[in-house]
Amino acid sequence: MLIYGLGRSGRGVARFLAREGRAGPGQGVHWLDARPSGEDLALMAELGLQQGNAAHAYETVIAAPGVPIDHPDLVALRARGAEVIGEVALAARSRPELPMVGVTGTAGKGSTTVLIAHLLRACGLGAQEGGNIDPPLLDVVDSAEVAAVELSSFQLERVPGLRLPVAVITNLGVDHLDRHRTVKAYHAAKRNITAGQLADDVLVLPQGLSLPTRAQVRRFSAARIALQSGAEVLPVGELPEGIHPANAAAAVLAAEALLEHLGRPVSAHTLAEGLRRAAPMPGRFETVARLGGVRFVEDSIATRTIAVQAALERAAAPIAWLVGGRDKGAELEPLRQAAQGRVTRVIAFGEDGEALARALGLPYDVVPGASGDESMDNAVQAGLQALDGAGTVLLAPIGTSFDQFRDYRSRGESFRRAARALCAAGPPEPAGPGVKA
Repeated sequence: MLIYGLGRSGRGVARFLAREGRAGPGQGVHWLDARPSGEDLALMAELGLQQGNAAHAYETVIAAPGVPIDHPDLVALRARGAEVIGEVALAARSRPELPMVGVTGTAGKGSTTVLIAHLLRACGLGAQEGGNIDPPLLDVVDSAEVAAVELSSFQLERVPGLRLPVAVITNLGVDHLDRHRTVKAYHAAKRNITAGQLADDVLVLPQGLSLPTRAQVRRFSAARIALQSGAEVLPVGELPEGIHPANAAAAVLAAEALLEHLGRPVSAHTLAEGLRRAAPMPGRFETVARLGGVRFVEDSIATRTIAVQAALERAAAPIAWLVGGRDKGAELEPLRQAAQGRVTRVIAFGEDGEALARALGLPYDVVPGASGDESMDNAVQAGLQALDGAGTVLLAPIGTSFDQFRDYRSRGESFRRAARALCAAGPPEPAGPGVKA
């Protein structure tokens, strides 16, 4: 075997194979990474794994999702007879007895995955989440009774033969065209979640989305949280703050389907109580601070049009909308429409903030910042000053975080810190300098 690409996923593969006794000195498992980190190198040395060579022949290549499926090395390795798979396929083959619910979609897949695991635990199952979210799936396969697995389009390019008893597609929008090149190819990768399903399996889809599948289709909408029978589980208005109704509706259907697959009873009351105790994932439309009538809402992961639009529709108006980072080519017209009558001002920060704000055609301020934290401090303060004592300062940035932050999580942490510090200081002073348009 060759572990191609380390990082979070590749390290999880290496640890799993070592625990299995399939990796170590003389076991024939190699690794290859163009830019291994110090953590990567330390783990490979600890496990006794040797660096490989893409010019050699391997039976199996376990490619990290960050490696394009058409990377020249992977093409060459396939030409020499290697099967290219990913972490999820390895987990499914190594633990075929582990029931898994797979979740994908352009937006909401992480939150829905965590919510499914939470509901299954509420129903008495030892459920754990993993995959595209922390931890890697292979880190939990030996401790989980059932697994809820977030699956990105990159992961779904490398899951040959995967059969899921329950699969969920939250929605299909536009994303990752830098990798997939076309919307058609991106959607085809997402549809791989149901490619191996058979008539006894269940595919949970939103109302209005149709695609080829052999599985039983169960549909959800944000309007009603109900079982497949139509019995209501919980009124939408009773959901905890930060739990999106569509995610809750999809999670209930998925949990119900897996319970049925396992021959376990389904209790609407138990599922309702589970929903009432649910908490949003950090960084997913979470209220992190309040000052009088102003809420500070972090949705740092909102870089896809569909996710940003959802945030704009859910936030209490008037909204001071923090926009910035590095432009990834998101479609802006739906956001311009969602912002009408709700966004009082756009606060632009980071590398492409001003360009994004200008393209949106809304009133905006540009805040300076030599560092990510300085930019966020200024953006949060400007957002509060743009509101008249009530409304929402919303971080739904459109751009990626890589201009000034390590990742979306560190950008979200910076927003939390800035918002809480500002609230601790009290009401704002009069507006300071900034570029206005």
